[in-house]
Amino acid sequence: MRLVGAEGEQVGIVSIAEALRVAQEADLDLVEVAPMARPPVCKVMDYGKFKYENAQKAREARKKQILTVIKEIKLRPKIDPHDYATKRGHVVRFLKAGDKVKVTIMFRGREQSRPELGLKLLRRLEEDVADLGFVEAPAKQDGRNMIMVMAPHKNVKALRDDEAAGAAAPTELADDIPTEALAEAAAEAPAQA
Repeated sequence: MRLVGAEGEQVGIVSIAEALRVAQEADLDLVEVAPMARPPVCKVMDYGKFKYENAQKAREARKKQILTVIKEIKLRPKIDPHDYATKRGHVVRFLKAGDKVKVTIMFRGREQSRPELGLKLLRRLEEDVADLGFVEAPAKQDGRNMIMVMAPHKNVKALRDDEAAGAAAPTELADDIPTEALAEAAAEAPAQA
């Protein structure tokens, strides 16, 4: 077998007994790393430490993984303007959070004969949130429902960070304004009303 030493150095081709002796002298384990190679390759290492390090790497990889969450919003074709605004606000919040949104329009009774109403509503929603997301799956009829899937733009997180920085900026500017100017502005405000 081909033997690789504890520091990664090539020992060469040795017998199994010789490889075991080298591992025992170093007080380490002899691990077969490439059994299908000709000759098979074995390495002298601390196997417990090797398994621990691999588990740590796997845990770090899982931590960095991003889970795709799909939120769902249900609408009706004859939705009230204020209800639509509320639902649009939910879609905006979900897209800003980086989640995908499944928009479902539910048709009942004679509404099923007018799918263009649902399509019109979905297009309106798409235009309203175009700056935050895009249509990943276009609208399609599925029995009594019409479904469309929207996904956030890649730069939504950068946009969120810019908004946070923008919210902090006015308070910094307010500190630069002299207090006399603030007092004058406050005195003029009631006179203008």
